[in-house]
Amino acid sequence: MTVVTRFAPSPTGLLHVGGVRTALFSWLYARRMGGKFILRVEDTDRERSTEEAVRVILDGMDWLGLAADEGPYYQTRRFDRYKEVLAGMLAAGTAYHCYCTKQELDALREQQIARKEKPRYTGICRERREPRPGVSPVIRFRNPIEGAVVVHDLVHGDVTFQNTELDDLIIARSDGTPTYNFCVVVDDMDMGVTHVIRGDDHLNNTPRQMNMLQALGTAPPVYAHVPMILGPDGAKLSKRHGAVSVLQYEEEGFLPDALLNYLVRLGWSHGDQEVFTRQEMIAAFDIHDVNKAASAFNPEKLLWLNQQHLMRAEPAAVVPYLRAQLRRIGCESSDQALLEGVIVAQRERAKTLKEMAHNSRFFFVDRIDIDPKAAAKHLTADGRAALTQVRARLAALPAWDAPSIHSALNALAEAAGTGLGKIAQPLRVAVTGTAVSPPIDQTLALLGRERALARLDAVLAVS
Repeated sequence: MTVVTRFAPSPTGLLHVGGVRTALFSWLYARRMGGKFILRVEDTDRERSTEEAVRVILDGMDWLGLAADEGPYYQTRRFDRYKEVLAGMLAAGTAYHCYCTKQELDALREQQIARKEKPRYTGICRERREPRPGVSPVIRFRNPIEGAVVVHDLVHGDVTFQNTELDDLIIARSDGTPTYNFCVVVDDMDMGVTHVIRGDDHLNNTPRQMNMLQALGTAPPVYAHVPMILGPDGAKLSKRHGAVSVLQYEEEGFLPDALLNYLVRLGWSHGDQEVFTRQEMIAAFDIHDVNKAASAFNPEKLLWLNQQHLMRAEPAAVVPYLRAQLRRIGCESSDQALLEGVIVAQRERAKTLKEMAHNSRFFFVDRIDIDPKAAAKHLTADGRAALTQVRARLAALPAWDAPSIHSALNALAEAAGTGLGKIAQPLRVAVTGTAVSPPIDQTLALLGRERALARLDAVLAVS
């Protein structure tokens, strides 16, 4: 059997880390099993679904590199198919028209609550045969009234639901539009989904969906309901915890592989390994190993993992992400060697690409602004005198590379009987504008002879 998984977000809000982890688990399991991963947009809630939310889903999945083998499918484009199935269920008697008004159902609910009963539809119209004038009916699924539904969940184990606790679900509204639970069933059936991996907030929907699938003559898929992600304080994840659009992580300078690595470890483990490449995740992941306990989102751990990925990734692979961050601060560069060199020089000093871009701006601009505090401390009379000697020594170098620059600066420091810092700090401020940068020999090598000497000249020209 070919494993078929799906990610089916609703475009009624942001695609945040909870949804991304569900997509990741589904994608990984399909890849691990040599199966198929489907992307499906569940947009039947026309009032709340937005084009912007759809775009965030598609752009987010693209940025994450979670490519679908099929899709995206849109439920709003499948209404003819849903109507066909509804007609078949009405004909077979597994669904029926319900003519109860909203006022009547509200009154029924109030009576049940007053009797301290669980509010539920009691099947008033199950055996009704005649239409009710002036009332546009909904369509309800005729749920079995005996027996039980056992969900053999890969995360939670066997979960049993009594059919007497499941009322007759509305599967089409009075205007004819199908409802979420019905569309999901038809889609999973038509698309041959074998494994449904989703949040455990959907667990209560599962027995009804299983009953509908059986009524349609289709075996239910295997279910795995993964636990929710909590905030660091143990409360439900919110915007203040990180429940923001996944694209916000792109803007903040996270690598997609780092975010996926972090999310896969929320509820799943593989020995003591913390850092995973994408291929290592695929090779090791098994949905059967997901823990049923909720996991807490830890922003500091995510930052740490991002830096680990920055340090381990091939610089060329990181270049497109750094260029995107540089554009956000008004810098452009097509110099591949410079970009790769900056990544190597800065990756142990930056936890995000946003931080790296800001700290590296001086590499990519023609004119720098010198920090007044750094100038007051290091561009003193003694500092400028040192810069004059440095400028002459550097200009005479036959080769402009980090080892040659390092040797020249060390020779100057030894000749002056001082530490390297007395020379390196004024030089650093003069060429970068700040007192913090990668090692000065690396910094000068990346800047290049012409730009480095020009910046020294500009400082020395100021009396």
